[in-house]
Amino acid sequence: MNARHKSSLLWGLVGTLAFLVLVQGYHLLVAPLAVRATIIGGLALLVGAVAAGVTHVLEPRLNGRS
Repeated sequence: MNARHKSSLLWGLVGTLAFLVLVQGYHLLVAPLAVRATIIGGLALLVGAVAAGVTHVLEPRLNGRS
């Protein structure tokens, strides 16, 4: 696995965990969620996949490579 793929996967993990922290904070501070944990988990995986995909596509542009 090259460095670009590893970086993308790690940013996907960061996105997933950030989403879960936000959901937990909302649950604790605002109101209990009426959504099943499986749906929240699926959304977290979707957010992570999108974060990894966007990172993989945009990383060369942000680093000055095309």
